[in-house]
Order: sequence, then C-alpha cells, then structure tokens
Amino acid sequence: MTSPDRTEDGRYIVVDGRRWRASDPEIPEKLRAELVSELMAARRLVKTEGDAVRHRVNDAKVALGERGEPWWEPTDEGRRDRMTAAYRALLRHRQGTVCPSEVARIVGGDHWRSVSTAARQLAFDLADSQVVVITQKGEEVGRDARGPIRVGRGARLP
Repeated sequence: MTSPDRTEDGRYIVVDGRRWRASDPEIPEKLRAELVSELMAARRLVKTEGDAVRHRVNDAKVALGERGEPWWEPTDEGRRDRMTAAYRALLRHRQGTVCPSEVARIVGGDHWRSVSTAARQLAFDLADSQVVVITQKGEEVGRDARGPIRVGRGARLP
C-alpha cells in the first residue's frame, strides 16, 4: 500500500483528487499508531452502533490533528481541545492509564515540554468533572499531588 500524495506544504493529503487534512507529522509514531488504531475501531463501531459512538471517531481525528484547529497554527484553546480529545481517545484504546507527557507529545511534538504543564493541568480539570481519575502509585490523588501522575478512566468518560 502506498502513501497518498501530499500537498507541497505537507498539510493535506490528496485522495481521488480531493484534499483531506493530514495528521500532525510531529506525533511520535507509537502514539500515532495508538490513535489510528482507536480511529479504526471507532469507525467499525459506527457501522454497528451508529451515531451513538461517532464521538469516538471525532476524538481520534481531533487528537491526530485531522479535525479541529489546524495543527500548524495552534492556539491555547485549540491545544486544550486536542489534548482533551487525546486523553479520551488513548483511554478508550488502552486498558490502562495515560501519562500527561504522552498527551503533551501528541500536541507539542518535539516541543512537548512547553505544553506539559497544560497537559497536567487539563488532567486535573477533567478529573474535576469525573471524566478521568488521577493516581500516583495506584492511589487516587488531588490537585496538590507532586511528582509523576497517571490518568485513568473516570466514571463520566463519554
């Protein structure tokens, strides 16, 4: 299978003469593979469960940079939306937890450290609404936690 043609700027792929936004090329390959796997699983579910699971397709595509704000012109709000989608997509794909640094790498690429504080803060915001739970050494913790944390599925993960 060959890769689709890309526009000169690399921002779009061309399939049958139609332009589609390309995934963010700075997403590390391991994380890209997980997001693509979640996207394919979500697309299969749409065939059997319909619109009730379409949000999973959207989350994966936003996390990959194929929807939402363009990955080549990021804003704080756009990064936050993309990080939220990345948390949800990775948590649906995995049986375990996610490190905020993985979400920062999806959104920030080689400059992930510049968004790592925002990724950690967002995790606590999502925990406030019970979308995720924050743990350290397997124990649930609050905003005052210091050091490495893990983000797991919350009771209200859509």
